Amino acid sequence: MTRHQKRLAVPNSWPVERKTDTFTVKADAGPHGEAGVPLVVLLRDVLGYVDSTKEARYALNNDSVLVNGDAISDEQRPIGMFDILAFPERGEYFRVFPDEGGRLALTPVDEEAAGSRLGKITNKTVVSGGDAQLTLHDGTNVRVDAGTEYDTKDSIVVDNESKEIVAHFEYEEGALVTAVAGQHAGRIGEVDEIDVTLGSGSNTVTVGDDADGYETVEEYLVVIDENFTGDDANEAGDSDE
Repeated sequence: MTRHQKRLAVPNSWPVERKTDTFTVKADAGPHGEAGVPLVVLLRDVLGYVDSTKEARYALNNDSVLVNGDAISDEQRPIGMFDILAFPERGEYFRVFPDEGGRLALTPVDEEAAGSRLGKITNKTVVSGGDAQLTLHDGTNVRVDAGTEYDTKDSIVVDNESKEIVAHFEYEEGALVTAVAGQHAGRIGEVDEIDVTLGSGSNTVTVGDDADGYETVEEYLVVIDENFTGDDANEAGDSDE
């Protein structure tokens, strides 16, 4: 199996130039599926912290790069939506967030915000012992008590150190959401109306924002809170001045 990926065939979410070279690095198996961007691509092509895969391996072997609080040694580890990328020695922290083109972008955050990450619940099942297991958008599983009121399409915030749930945002009318795919990717607003479609079709959602609002399918939406609207990034930038 080849360890390279043609640039013209990479997912639209990858923040890489498609016509500068023929190939780029192929992501290993892991979180986020095919949409995950290899870590070395972010280190080399986006941040410019390394010039080659060899330099990336050296940095990772020194435990200087953390993803969701864990030191990563695989330069091809997939990085995706809402992951936290931390460089403690540099005092730099980033959240992976879709921009208005649907591409994944690195949004600067402060150290406190980098201590946890957001996850969209995509599945909920009952496991042995009667507890519930929540599956998040990146494939992560979180086990919770059976009586807790989490549902699919809700979002939770997981502490990177304890792996415990520290916040819960329900998917409902009035919820603050961001579109992560489709032509409205990157736009943030509040859910005005959820139009339930009978049968196997997707529900459509009307979202109000500072512009004219938009309509999209609910699979493209993720519930967030006000910390994702840019205020935390601005605070991080102010602290550097």
